[in-house]
Amino acid sequence: MRTFSAIAGSALFFIAAPGVVAGLLPWLLTGRYRLPLSTVPGFVAAGSVLVVAAAALLLHSFARFALEGLGTPAPVAPTERLVVGGIYRHVRNPMYVAVLSIIFGQALLFSSWLLVTYVAVAATAMVSFVKLYEEPTLARRYGAEYEAYRRAVPGWLPRLSPWRG
Repeated sequence: MRTFSAIAGSALFFIAAPGVVAGLLPWLLTGRYRLPLSTVPGFVAAGSVLVVAAAALLLHSFARFALEGLGTPAPVAPTERLVVGGIYRHVRNPMYVAVLSIIFGQALLFSSWLLVTYVAVAATAMVSFVKLYEEPTLARRYGAEYEAYRRAVPGWLPRLSPWRG
């Protein structure tokens, strides 16, 4: 039952958070994606690859929270265990990296400076949230386990070899 609750809660949070930040808001900012696709050579292909790859990583990250951590990414329903498997062996904040990559991919697709500005604002907000809330909260909740993980795995730029802590 705990696994089902974690999956359901994560699915709801997926819609509420990245669904809004990387889906609804860019859709609204581009006039419901009515902007023409980019005419810059390679931007449509690069943007498409970035959006698809980042969306796959985002789904993987959410699944790890539900199945490995038995919780959700939502602060109101945190995981029972620290999530350090899968993509989390390469980077500590894959959800944020994926969301920002999706938005940047859309900026490339539509050659939209408005979306470039939006991704910069979103990145500033996410980094601030991680530094001011998430990292201190995880340090209190998981103690030495989180500190060892934090020292070994970078927050934003993935390491090439997986951490085997």
